[in-house]
Amino acid sequence: MITIALLTIGETIRKKILWVLIALAVVAVILTAWGVTLVMSAARQAGTSDLQIKLGVSQVLIFIAFQFDFVLAMTAAFLGSPAIAADLESGVAQAVLARPLRRSSYLVGRWLGLATVVALYAALSGLLAIAAVALVSGYTPPNILSPVAYLAGQAIILLTFTIVFSTRLPAIAGGAIAVVAYGIAWLAGVLGHIGIALGTNGLVGVSDLARILLPTDTLWQGVVYGLEPSVVIATIGQAQLAQGNPFFAAEPPPTAFVLWAVAWIVLALGLATVLLRRREL
Repeated sequence: MITIALLTIGETIRKKILWVLIALAVVAVILTAWGVTLVMSAARQAGTSDLQIKLGVSQVLIFIAFQFDFVLAMTAAFLGSPAIAADLESGVAQAVLARPLRRSSYLVGRWLGLATVVALYAALSGLLAIAAVALVSGYTPPNILSPVAYLAGQAIILLTFTIVFSTRLPAIAGGAIAVVAYGIAWLAGVLGHIGIALGTNGLVGVSDLARILLPTDTLWQGVVYGLEPSVVIATIGQAQLAQGNPFFAAEPPPTAFVLWAVAWIVLALGLATVLLRRREL
């Protein structure tokens, strides 16, 4: 399994798409730093207080994380969708699995290698963006590591979801379904926030169901909470209308939901293993 994981990491590093994504992340960070510099300069010329500037920069950082979140989702789908499907279609899987190698070890090894690449990409890109904003604005989130960890967790969940489809569907179909499902889950999370603001239990129930089926939105709330300044949480955290904002989190994700996200990954890998075992090569 470890051998398959190392081979998968090496194979992924050799792909041009990964280096293109890294280059785009660097360009995005540079543009972000430049944009924040312009915003701060204009705000100070207008006489905006330092506290207001700090709040504005924090919101910009959350919006950047939101944009990068979708980039991570696409990255996970692009890397995960051909992970098994391409090997099955090309005959590579038949050659590899003809050896004394269990299908479960092969699948988990592929997942482990890709999850390592995705997590490192998320961590390095996220830390680079936070460092760039801190350099030009002086604002550093209260907790640097937790939002980056939640970003990486989201990507790993979507990667796992894509690999499940990769055992049965062509690469393009599996990737497309995973991305659409991710968008639906995020939309359900927005509806949940609206339900909290309006006091509508039905919308909140839809959001909770989506978090059970695909728990990416749960981790997104952890990203937002980790990037917010503590003064925002203390000032408006209890306002019901503020809790209807998908770019605001009054508290970190509940421990039960985080534990479910971990269990969900394990269960999804188990399902993918069963599907692969039952597929004729």
